[in-house]
Amino acid sequence: MTRAYVGLGSNLGDREELLQRAVDLLTASRGVTLAATSSVRETEPVGFLEQPRFLNAAVAIDTDLGPRELLERLLAIERELGRTRRGPRFGPRTVDLDLLVMGDLVVDEPGLTVPHPRLHERRFALEPLAELDPALVVPGRGPVSALLAALD
Repeated sequence: MTRAYVGLGSNLGDREELLQRAVDLLTASRGVTLAATSSVRETEPVGFLEQPRFLNAAVAIDTDLGPRELLERLLAIERELGRTRRGPRFGPRTVDLDLLVMGDLVVDEPGLTVPHPRLHERRFALEPLAELDPALVVPGRGPVSALLAALD
């Protein structure tokens, strides 16, 4: 089993309900066990600013799925919860599930990069990770605590 961390976000519809449904669907998946859930925080949009505020959180899961298989499951959950990819990049969405870290894996393939390529720039993703595991080290980037400190 590998410990993986998934970032969750929503800024359309019933945001809290959508995040909870995403966690429920993920943890109902074969080969996935929920280890911990961060608190939910409201954050400002990044990139495309003319949109509603987000709710963000993260979960720690233990999984025997490979990174591509886990990513495909995350994308299927997004679709099931009404996520579309129309509109501006980083625009509004019902739900966004990002594979942030997966053990000590470093993957760089078409359509799949682990750790998440912009994780070190995103306070809304780093803060929930630090809450889940203050000693977490992001492969190739360093400790979550140092990445957060660098944003100050």
